[in-house]
Amino acid sequence: MRIVRHAPLVSIDLILRDAQGRVLLGLRENEPARGTWFVPGGVIRKDETLDAAFTRIARNELGVALERNQARLLGVYEHHYTTNFALEPGVSTHYVVLGHSLELDGEYAPADRQHRELRWWPLAELMASPAVHANVKAYFP
Repeated sequence: MRIVRHAPLVSIDLILRDAQGRVLLGLRENEPARGTWFVPGGVIRKDETLDAAFTRIARNELGVALERNQARLLGVYEHHYTTNFALEPGVSTHYVVLGHSLELDGEYAPADRQHRELRWWPLAELMASPAVHANVKAYFP
């Protein structure tokens, strides 16, 4: 919690599209962004390489083996939340996010407790839905 209170977290988000152009989103179970649809992603751990973090996050969030060289870096983003994973009052969360895009087909079930369910969203539906978090919509200018 000390890090969340005093410094930004660095993370990787996976912006996955299938052959039809749909985007894979998960319904978040945890704060921040609990109860919204969000892309899979996770924090990079201290002393973890970007390649290792990418592979671990894909495995933990989706149950699949992916490598960072399969993806294209979309850019660096900032996510700010008024809440935190521990639900400590008055402590916000700040992420510096490396957004990565790749094409991936198939049906996926949540591989961890971060998401209640995963589903493919047509881009127009994603952009119009109030249930999809604004930070996700920022990946699609």
